[in-house]
Amino acid sequence: MPGPTQELQARIAEPKIDCAAIAALLDGLDHASRVAATRSLDRSQQRRLYAAVDGFLPLHLDDLVPPGIPDFTPVRHHGRNTLPAFTHFEKRFCRPRGADPAKPDALYGFNFQSLSLLTGPGYFVAVPSPGRPEVLVDYNRLPDSHPEGWPGIRSNERGLSRFVYGFMIDTLRRVSEHVTIGSAARRGRDIGSWFILTRQD
Repeated sequence: MPGPTQELQARIAEPKIDCAAIAALLDGLDHASRVAATRSLDRSQQRRLYAAVDGFLPLHLDDLVPPGIPDFTPVRHHGRNTLPAFTHFEKRFCRPRGADPAKPDALYGFNFQSLSLLTGPGYFVAVPSPGRPEVLVDYNRLPDSHPEGWPGIRSNERGLSRFVYGFMIDTLRRVSEHVTIGSAARRGRDIGSWFILTRQD
């Protein structure tokens, strides 16, 4: 009997992807198994899944930082991108102080990965996508503050940060309760790069 990683990959390989079945599979796993399964997905699998879940489930900011999480408390999302190297990373989100826990206007966040000392932390502001049930991760906007323990806020348009995060906006779509998948665009143009995230409760 195939394990969850093999089952997830097999379902994505089906001619018509059953998004509900994939969501049920992921929802039924524990956190470690969910991360292992989602981090197994390569470029072509992530690309297919991203296209398949378009309009499947709405994604709101409170799906990324649930209402029960206090303001300024980091929520880790374990990810894999489709870059040639250093594919494992995290996006860490928090709700700004004073925001409505059930319906915040924005979230603050940054990228945690092994090359952060060179590329910078990649700070962003996440906002609802206008007219779409998705979330935009906007690297053109920077938080005005951050939780204790997070790195200092740096511009994404200076040094090596410019080539990694500069002028970027990611679009996030929902796969399941904990899992989202994203596509990156620079200056409004898709760059053919995807990533998948698993929220840690």
